[in-house]
Amino acid sequence: MHDLKVIRDDPAAFDAGLARRGFPASSAAVLDLDAKRRAGQGRLQEMQARRNDASREIGQVKAKGGNADALLAEVATLKTDIQAAEEADRSFAAEIEALVSAIPNIPAAEVQEGGEEANREIRRWGTPRLAEGAQHFEIGEKLGLMDFEAAARISGARFVVLKGKLARLERALGQFMLDLHTTENGYTEIAPPILVRDQAVFGTGQLPKFAEDLFRTTNGFWLVPTAEVPLTNLVREQILDEAKLPIRVTALTPCFRSEAGSAGRDTRGMIRQHQFNKVELVSVCSPDQSAAEHERMTNCAEEVLRRLDLPYRVVQLAAGDMGFSAVKTYDLEVWLPGQKTFREISSCSNCGDFQARRMEARCRAAGVKATRPVHTLNGSGLAVGRTLIAVLENYVRPDGSVEIPAVLRPYMGGLEAIDLDA
Repeated sequence: MHDLKVIRDDPAAFDAGLARRGFPASSAAVLDLDAKRRAGQGRLQEMQARRNDASREIGQVKAKGGNADALLAEVATLKTDIQAAEEADRSFAAEIEALVSAIPNIPAAEVQEGGEEANREIRRWGTPRLAEGAQHFEIGEKLGLMDFEAAARISGARFVVLKGKLARLERALGQFMLDLHTTENGYTEIAPPILVRDQAVFGTGQLPKFAEDLFRTTNGFWLVPTAEVPLTNLVREQILDEAKLPIRVTALTPCFRSEAGSAGRDTRGMIRQHQFNKVELVSVCSPDQSAAEHERMTNCAEEVLRRLDLPYRVVQLAAGDMGFSAVKTYDLEVWLPGQKTFREISSCSNCGDFQARRMEARCRAAGVKATRPVHTLNGSGLAVGRTLIAVLENYVRPDGSVEIPAVLRPYMGGLEAIDLDA
């Protein structure tokens, strides 16, 4: 959500920021509604003041034995007019919120302009073992441990059934990530709800604009598209002590996405599914901390890939390719020999105060009366299914068996490989 004062103070700068995202200028529409509301509020205050004065005058007239009928009639009319003005004010407020809530965040000054073609590689790590190779679904099906046909019979397209040691490997990856983030990276593990209400999804920016990307239950709950939603909303409607910031939390949850608009993309395999597991990282901090916290969070996600010895690159997204709530985003892209390219495995975003304003989450420094919105950040640490894909494609052996990365072996009972007879 945007601060109306910022739009009022410099509408041209606001529209210029939106233009960098390829979003149409919006300040004029917002300010038109805002002006009408503020004019109405002025009239409302005048009517309320006159009602109060007239009410006092009625008492004075009656105390002198005079006729107060005209004043009584005026007060009755004012009461009706005030009620209408209050309703108009609520209507303008709702219109403004609906308009502003559909406007994306403004990119940070250092974010480059353009769309996906302007994304900029920042750094690389690791040397690929394989320049090319089998795709993960070919490897998994050859092992007999990845079953898309069974999943289709149960649930339809974009689902998978993992079996035996491959199911255990996916579980091992999630546990490894959680252990790393909680024991070394300073995150607190949370087991959050994965059914959330409208205001929670609104708070992180998925509603109202992206409702078609989500799954909703028949009784009005939303299945979380990412644990970012419940984790970030832990601080909604709170005033936090700045001395206790940053707050860093993590969770491993199922995630659910409709994949609206992705027809024909990644239809085979596990790249783009309706249900998948992901370890999420969320930070809540003061505005002064968020830039450094963004770099820190990205490094925490990178460390997972380094421990797994999976080659990757870090890409700074261009303004037109960032998510709705972000001011700046780094994507981590892991090398997939089966596709002979890098594919996204994590997206780490600084959202500034955008989500905090939607959630009414603020902070206060010691000895200071005023509050200010917190800053929120989120990132995948990592997407478990895509990490499983990367392990399969990077660690497959010529005979079709899959070596287990050394850091995962304690989670696999010491197993060093998944063989074809698994």
